[in-house]
Amino acid sequence: MTALLSRFGTALAGFLVLLSFGAFAENFASPGNLSLILKDTAFLAVLAIGFTLALATAELDLSIADVASLAAVVTGALIQGGTMPALAVLAGLATGLGAGLVNGFAVTVLGVPSLIATLGTAAVARGFGFMITQGVAFVGRWPREFTGLARGSLLGVSNMIWWMAAIGLLAWVLLKRTRTGLHMLATGEADEAARLAGIRTRRMKRLGLVLAGLLAGVTAVLLAASLSSAAPNMAGDHFLYAIAAVLLGMTMIEPGRPNIPGTLLAAFMLKALGNGLVLLGAPYYAQDIALGVIITGSVALSSTVMRRAAFTKRLNLRTAA
Repeated sequence: MTALLSRFGTALAGFLVLLSFGAFAENFASPGNLSLILKDTAFLAVLAIGFTLALATAELDLSIADVASLAAVVTGALIQGGTMPALAVLAGLATGLGAGLVNGFAVTVLGVPSLIATLGTAAVARGFGFMITQGVAFVGRWPREFTGLARGSLLGVSNMIWWMAAIGLLAWVLLKRTRTGLHMLATGEADEAARLAGIRTRRMKRLGLVLAGLLAGVTAVLLAASLSSAAPNMAGDHFLYAIAAVLLGMTMIEPGRPNIPGTLLAAFMLKALGNGLVLLGAPYYAQDIALGVIITGSVALSSTVMRRAAFTKRLNLRTAA
Protein backbone atom coordinates (compact mmCIF):
# COMPACT_ATOMS: atom_id res chain seq x y z
CA MET A 1 0.00 0.00 0.00
CA THR A 2 2.80 2.40 0.89
CA ALA A 3 4.55 1.65 -2.40
CA LEU A 4 1.36 2.37 -4.35
CA LEU A 5 0.84 5.67 -2.56
CA SER A 6 4.47 6.59 -3.22
CA ARG A 7 4.03 5.99 -6.96
CA PHE A 8 0.50 7.25 -7.49
CA GLY A 9 -0.30 9.42 -4.46
CA THR A 10 0.37 12.69 -6.29
CA ALA A 11 -1.63 11.56 -9.29
CA LEU A 12 -4.51 10.59 -7.02
CA ALA A 13 -4.43 13.97 -5.29
CA GLY A 14 -4.47 15.67 -8.68
CA PHE A 15 -7.39 13.51 -9.79
CA LEU A 16 -9.36 14.55 -6.70
CA VAL A 17 -8.69 18.20 -7.48
CA LEU A 18 -9.95 17.68 -11.04
CA LEU A 19 -13.07 15.98 -9.68
CA SER A 20 -13.74 19.02 -7.51
CA PHE A 21 -13.39 21.27 -10.57
CA GLY A 22 -15.83 19.03 -12.39
CA ALA A 23 -18.32 19.43 -9.56
CA PHE A 24 -18.02 23.19 -9.01
CA ALA A 25 -16.70 24.67 -12.31
CA GLU A 26 -19.33 24.86 -15.01
CA ASN A 27 -18.40 23.04 -18.26
CA PHE A 28 -15.04 21.88 -16.88
CA ALA A 29 -15.85 18.22 -17.53
CA SER A 30 -17.44 18.82 -20.93
CA PRO A 31 -15.82 16.95 -23.86
CA GLY A 32 -15.06 20.23 -25.60
CA ASN A 33 -13.23 21.69 -22.61
CA LEU A 34 -11.28 18.49 -21.91
CA SER A 35 -10.22 18.37 -25.57
CA LEU A 36 -9.10 22.01 -25.29
CA ILE A 37 -7.04 21.17 -22.19
CA LEU A 38 -5.38 18.25 -23.99
CA LYS A 39 -4.49 20.40 -27.01
CA ASP A 40 -3.11 23.12 -24.75
CA THR A 41 -1.14 20.47 -22.85
CA ALA A 42 0.61 19.34 -26.02
CA PHE A 43 2.85 22.42 -26.32
CA LEU A 44 3.87 22.21 -22.68
CA ALA A 45 4.33 18.43 -22.81
CA VAL A 46 6.69 18.44 -25.82
CA LEU A 47 8.85 21.14 -24.25
CA ALA A 48 8.82 19.35 -20.89
CA ILE A 49 9.79 16.02 -22.48
CA GLY A 50 12.93 17.71 -23.80
CA PHE A 51 13.75 18.98 -20.32
CA THR A 52 13.11 15.47 -18.96
CA LEU A 53 15.60 13.92 -21.39
CA ALA A 54 18.28 16.40 -20.36
CA LEU A 55 17.52 15.94 -16.66
CA ALA A 56 17.71 12.15 -17.12
CA THR A 57 21.46 12.67 -17.61
CA ALA A 58 21.60 15.02 -14.59
CA GLU A 59 21.86 18.15 -16.76
CA LEU A 60 19.61 21.22 -16.83
CA ASP A 61 18.50 23.01 -19.98
CA LEU A 62 17.24 26.43 -18.96
CA SER A 63 17.34 27.68 -22.56
CA ILE A 64 14.42 25.63 -23.90
CA ALA A 65 11.84 28.44 -23.92
CA ASP A 66 14.11 31.06 -25.51
CA VAL A 67 15.42 28.54 -28.05
CA ALA A 68 11.83 27.61 -28.91
CA SER A 69 10.98 31.29 -29.39
CA LEU A 70 14.00 31.79 -31.67
CA ALA A 71 13.15 28.68 -33.68
CA ALA A 72 9.59 29.97 -34.12
CA VAL A 73 10.92 33.34 -35.29
CA VAL A 74 13.26 31.67 -37.80
CA THR A 75 10.39 29.55 -39.10
CA GLY A 76 8.05 32.55 -39.31
CA ALA A 77 10.61 34.78 -41.02
CA LEU A 78 11.20 32.19 -43.74
CA ILE A 79 7.51 31.50 -44.31
CA GLN A 80 6.66 35.20 -44.44
CA GLY A 81 9.53 35.59 -46.88
CA GLY A 82 8.00 33.06 -49.26
CA THR A 83 10.08 29.99 -48.39
CA MET A 84 8.43 26.60 -48.83
CA PRO A 85 6.81 25.55 -45.53
CA ALA A 86 8.72 22.26 -45.44
CA LEU A 87 12.06 24.09 -45.63
CA ALA A 88 10.94 26.61 -43.01
CA VAL A 89 9.99 23.78 -40.67
CA LEU A 90 13.37 22.13 -41.20
CA ALA A 91 15.07 25.46 -40.43
CA GLY A 92 13.11 25.77 -37.19
CA LEU A 93 14.05 22.24 -36.15
CA ALA A 94 17.68 22.89 -37.13
CA THR A 95 17.70 26.00 -34.94
CA GLY A 96 16.66 23.98 -31.91
CA LEU A 97 19.08 21.19 -32.78
CA GLY A 98 21.91 23.69 -33.21
CA ALA A 99 21.25 25.22 -29.81
CA GLY A 100 21.29 21.74 -28.28
CA LEU A 101 24.63 21.01 -29.92
CA VAL A 102 26.05 24.28 -28.57
CA ASN A 103 24.84 23.42 -25.07
CA GLY A 104 26.21 19.89 -25.33
CA PHE A 105 29.61 21.14 -26.51
CA ALA A 106 29.83 23.76 -23.76
CA VAL A 107 28.96 21.24 -21.04
CA THR A 108 30.86 18.14 -22.16
CA VAL A 109 33.88 19.65 -23.93
CA LEU A 110 34.43 23.05 -22.34
CA GLY A 111 33.34 21.86 -18.90
CA VAL A 112 30.83 24.66 -18.31
CA PRO A 113 28.08 23.67 -15.84
CA SER A 114 24.81 23.18 -17.68
CA LEU A 115 23.09 25.78 -15.50
CA ILE A 116 25.50 28.46 -16.74
CA ALA A 117 25.87 27.19 -20.31
CA THR A 118 22.14 27.04 -20.99
CA LEU A 119 21.49 30.41 -19.37
CA GLY A 120 24.06 31.85 -21.77
CA THR A 121 22.41 30.13 -24.71
CA ALA A 122 19.04 31.48 -23.57
CA ALA A 123 20.36 35.04 -23.56
CA VAL A 124 21.90 34.64 -27.02
CA ALA A 125 18.72 33.07 -28.43
CA ARG A 126 16.61 35.87 -26.96
CA GLY A 127 18.88 38.48 -28.49
CA PHE A 128 18.81 36.90 -31.94
CA GLY A 129 15.03 36.59 -31.73
CA PHE A 130 14.60 40.32 -31.12
CA MET A 131 17.23 41.13 -33.74
CA ILE A 132 15.38 39.17 -36.43
CA THR A 133 11.96 40.57 -35.58
CA GLN A 134 13.01 44.01 -34.33
CA GLY A 135 10.60 43.31 -31.48
CA VAL A 136 7.58 42.89 -33.78
CA ALA A 137 5.76 39.58 -34.18
CA PHE A 138 5.43 37.95 -37.59
CA VAL A 139 1.73 37.82 -38.43
CA GLY A 140 -0.33 37.59 -41.60
CA ARG A 141 -1.48 34.83 -43.92
CA TRP A 142 0.22 31.51 -43.28
CA PRO A 143 0.09 28.55 -45.69
CA ARG A 144 -2.59 26.01 -44.82
CA GLU A 145 -0.12 23.14 -45.21
CA PHE A 146 1.87 24.70 -42.38
CA THR A 147 -0.96 25.64 -40.01
CA GLY A 148 -2.50 22.21 -40.57
CA LEU A 149 0.38 20.68 -38.60
CA ALA A 150 -1.29 21.96 -35.44
CA ARG A 151 -4.85 22.85 -36.40
CA GLY A 152 -5.74 19.74 -38.38
CA SER A 153 -7.14 16.49 -37.05
CA LEU A 154 -6.90 12.76 -37.72
CA LEU A 155 -9.72 10.33 -36.93
CA GLY A 156 -11.50 13.12 -35.13
CA VAL A 157 -8.56 13.77 -32.79
CA SER A 158 -6.55 17.00 -32.94
CA ASN A 159 -3.12 16.75 -34.54
CA MET A 160 -1.67 18.35 -31.42
CA ILE A 161 -2.78 15.40 -29.32
CA TRP A 162 -1.29 12.97 -31.87
CA TRP A 163 2.02 14.87 -31.81
CA MET A 164 2.12 14.77 -28.02
CA ALA A 165 1.31 11.05 -27.91
CA ALA A 166 3.87 10.16 -30.60
CA ILE A 167 6.71 12.18 -29.09
CA GLY A 168 5.89 10.92 -25.60
CA LEU A 169 5.92 7.32 -26.79
CA LEU A 170 9.20 7.73 -28.67
CA ALA A 171 10.86 9.38 -25.66
CA TRP A 172 9.59 6.61 -23.34
CA VAL A 173 10.87 3.90 -25.67
CA LEU A 174 14.23 5.64 -25.88
CA LEU A 175 14.67 5.86 -22.10
CA LYS A 176 13.19 2.52 -21.06
CA ARG A 177 13.61 0.15 -24.00
CA THR A 178 16.94 1.04 -25.62
CA ARG A 179 20.52 0.61 -24.53
CA THR A 180 21.20 4.29 -25.15
CA GLY A 181 18.32 5.35 -22.93
CA LEU A 182 19.39 3.05 -20.12
CA HIS A 183 22.89 4.52 -20.38
CA MET A 184 21.40 8.02 -20.15
CA LEU A 185 19.54 7.09 -16.98
CA ALA A 186 22.62 5.40 -15.51
CA THR A 187 24.64 8.53 -16.23
CA GLY A 188 22.10 10.68 -14.47
CA GLU A 189 21.87 8.47 -11.41
CA ALA A 190 25.59 7.82 -10.88
CA ASP A 191 27.91 9.59 -13.31
CA GLU A 192 31.20 8.22 -12.01
CA ALA A 193 29.93 4.67 -11.56
CA ALA A 194 28.51 4.72 -15.08
CA ARG A 195 31.82 5.95 -16.47
CA LEU A 196 33.75 3.21 -14.66
CA ALA A 197 31.27 0.70 -16.10
CA GLY A 198 32.29 1.74 -19.60
CA ILE A 199 29.42 4.08 -20.41
CA ARG A 200 30.40 7.17 -22.40
CA THR A 201 28.83 9.58 -19.97
CA ARG A 202 29.83 12.73 -21.83
CA ARG A 203 28.16 11.42 -24.97
CA MET A 204 24.99 10.64 -22.99
CA LYS A 205 24.89 14.13 -21.48
CA ARG A 206 25.46 15.67 -24.89
CA LEU A 207 22.63 13.57 -26.33
CA GLY A 208 20.22 14.66 -23.60
CA LEU A 209 20.92 18.33 -24.26
CA VAL A 210 20.72 17.90 -28.04
CA LEU A 211 17.34 16.19 -27.76
CA ALA A 212 16.11 18.97 -25.46
CA GLY A 213 17.09 21.52 -28.10
CA LEU A 214 15.46 19.53 -30.90
CA LEU A 215 12.18 19.25 -28.99
CA ALA A 216 12.31 22.99 -28.34
CA GLY A 217 12.38 23.34 -32.13
CA VAL A 218 9.40 21.00 -32.47
CA THR A 219 7.50 23.05 -29.88
CA ALA A 220 8.32 26.21 -31.85
CA VAL A 221 6.96 24.85 -35.11
CA LEU A 222 3.74 23.66 -33.47
CA LEU A 223 3.25 26.95 -31.63
CA ALA A 224 3.76 29.01 -34.78
CA ALA A 225 1.44 26.74 -36.76
CA SER A 226 -1.25 26.93 -34.09
CA LEU A 227 -1.13 30.69 -33.53
CA SER A 228 -0.22 31.78 -37.08
CA SER A 229 2.36 34.08 -35.58
CA ALA A 230 5.93 34.10 -34.34
CA ALA A 231 7.37 36.38 -31.66
CA PRO A 232 10.74 36.47 -29.85
CA ASN A 233 9.14 35.66 -26.49
CA MET A 234 6.21 33.47 -27.53
CA ALA A 235 7.34 30.38 -25.58
CA GLY A 236 8.29 32.26 -22.43
CA ASP A 237 5.07 31.45 -20.59
CA HIS A 238 5.78 27.73 -20.98
CA PHE A 239 9.18 27.81 -19.27
CA LEU A 240 8.24 27.54 -15.60
CA TYR A 241 5.35 25.24 -16.42
CA ALA A 242 7.71 22.88 -18.25
CA ILE A 243 10.04 22.73 -15.25
CA ALA A 244 7.08 22.26 -12.92
CA ALA A 245 5.74 19.42 -15.09
CA VAL A 246 9.06 17.57 -14.94
CA LEU A 247 9.52 18.08 -11.19
CA LEU A 248 5.91 17.18 -10.42
CA GLY A 249 6.27 14.16 -12.70
CA MET A 250 9.18 13.00 -10.57
CA THR A 251 6.79 12.58 -7.63
CA MET A 252 4.73 9.92 -9.42
CA ILE A 253 5.09 6.74 -11.51
CA GLU A 254 8.86 6.56 -10.76
CA PRO A 255 9.25 8.72 -7.65
CA GLY A 256 12.53 10.62 -7.48
CA ARG A 257 13.42 9.99 -11.14
CA PRO A 258 12.72 11.93 -14.35
CA ASN A 259 10.20 9.85 -16.29
CA ILE A 260 8.10 10.45 -19.40
CA PRO A 261 4.71 9.16 -18.15
CA GLY A 262 5.01 11.30 -15.03
CA THR A 263 5.91 14.37 -17.08
CA LEU A 264 2.93 13.89 -19.41
CA LEU A 265 0.51 13.35 -16.55
CA ALA A 266 1.88 16.35 -14.64
CA ALA A 267 1.64 18.57 -17.72
CA PHE A 268 -2.04 17.68 -18.10
CA MET A 269 -2.67 18.27 -14.39
CA LEU A 270 -1.06 21.72 -14.54
CA LYS A 271 -3.06 22.78 -17.58
CA ALA A 272 -6.25 21.39 -16.08
CA LEU A 273 -5.53 23.27 -12.86
CA GLY A 274 -5.13 26.55 -14.74
CA ASN A 275 -8.28 25.91 -16.76
CA GLY A 276 -10.29 25.05 -13.65
CA LEU A 277 -9.14 28.16 -11.80
CA VAL A 278 -10.20 30.33 -14.75
CA LEU A 279 -13.63 28.71 -14.91
CA LEU A 280 -14.05 29.24 -11.17
CA GLY A 281 -13.31 32.94 -11.65
CA ALA A 282 -10.05 32.94 -9.69
CA PRO A 283 -7.82 36.01 -10.21
CA TYR A 284 -5.07 35.73 -12.80
CA TYR A 285 -2.31 35.64 -10.18
CA ALA A 286 -3.78 32.53 -8.53
CA GLN A 287 -2.15 30.38 -11.21
CA ASP A 288 1.29 31.83 -10.45
CA ILE A 289 0.83 31.22 -6.73
CA ALA A 290 -0.31 27.64 -7.34
CA LEU A 291 2.62 27.08 -9.73
CA GLY A 292 5.15 28.29 -7.14
CA VAL A 293 3.68 26.03 -4.47
CA ILE A 294 3.73 23.05 -6.86
CA ILE A 295 7.38 23.59 -7.85
CA THR A 296 8.54 23.90 -4.24
CA GLY A 297 6.40 21.03 -3.02
CA SER A 298 7.39 18.65 -5.84
CA VAL A 299 11.09 19.30 -5.31
CA ALA A 300 10.71 18.72 -1.57
CA LEU A 301 8.76 15.51 -2.12
CA SER A 302 11.18 14.19 -4.77
CA SER A 303 14.16 14.94 -2.53
CA THR A 304 12.51 13.11 0.38
CA VAL A 305 11.83 10.07 -1.80
CA MET A 306 15.41 10.03 -3.11
CA ARG A 307 16.90 10.30 0.41
CA ARG A 308 14.64 7.51 1.62
CA ALA A 309 15.62 5.30 -1.32
CA ALA A 310 19.32 5.95 -0.70
CA PHE A 311 18.93 5.11 3.00
CA THR A 312 17.07 1.88 2.19
CA LYS A 313 19.78 0.89 -0.29
CA ARG A 314 22.56 1.45 2.26
CA LEU A 315 20.59 -0.48 4.87
CA ASN A 316 20.13 -3.41 2.51
CA LEU A 317 23.82 -3.43 1.67
CA ARG A 318 24.76 -3.53 5.38
CA THR A 319 22.27 -6.32 6.03
CA ALA A 320 23.66 -8.35 3.12
CA ALA A 321 27.19 -7.88 4.45
